[in-house]
This record gives sequence, structure tokens and C-alpha cells, in this order.
Amino acid sequence: MAPTWPDHLPAGAVRFARPIARLAECVAFYRDALGLPVLGDFQGHDGYDGVIFGLPDAGVQLELTFREPHIPEPSPENQLVLYLPDAPAVGRVAERLRAHGHEPVPPANPYWARRGAVAFEDPDRWVVILAPWIFGRG
Repeated sequence: MAPTWPDHLPAGAVRFARPIARLAECVAFYRDALGLPVLGDFQGHDGYDGVIFGLPDAGVQLELTFREPHIPEPSPENQLVLYLPDAPAVGRVAERLRAHGHEPVPPANPYWARRGAVAFEDPDRWVVILAPWIFGRG
């Protein structure tokens, strides 16, 4: 039986917010190198600056926020996992990241490497995993 969304939570959209220290560099990583679409941005909003990306559209969003002096330390266990259709798709995205000066890093959890996934760190050292399968399919 496939899991279903609970009736008491009307489906809308989901946003994950990630506090970062280097806004411009991280925006370049996610927008230019990874190629995520920018849905919006803001400056000086109650002390926050930020950019919102679609994953892949407005239904699921990644928000990068910056606010001094609150800058958390990254963790290799805090990951954004992008499930791609197959190994060639992962290869194309990894090559695009390399072309923008980013090199793969060993994932903290060896599961990912055993399954053919590739990990990259953004400029703040938050991890992005490129997995060569789509979770829940096959």
C-alpha cells in the first residue's frame, strides 16, 4: 500500500530553508552551476536576505537565507538529495558542476557511493547528493 498524504494537511507546497554564510557564492552554485530555477529573492526582510529555488518548481522549494551574525556550521549529514533518472544524467550534472569549478567529495554515508551517487559541497560546505535513480521507482 502506497503512503498517502494526511487529509488534515491540505496539500500546498513545501519549502526547506537552509541558512548560509556566503549568499552570492551559494546562489551561483545552485543557480548557475547546478541550474536550479530562481523563484524569487529578498533583501533586508526582517534582517534576512535570501533566494528561493524551485525543486523543480514552486511545489517544492529550497530557500537560502543569510542573516548576520547567525551563521551555522554545515554538517555532512545535512544533505540535499536530487534523484536523477540514471547514471548518464548524474554524469551530465556532475560535469556541469566540474565546469563551474566544483569537484566531487566523498559522501559521509558510504551508502551513496556504493549506489553510484556523487556528492558535491556548495560554497558553505553543505552537501548535494546526485543519485542515479528515482526514489520509490523500480
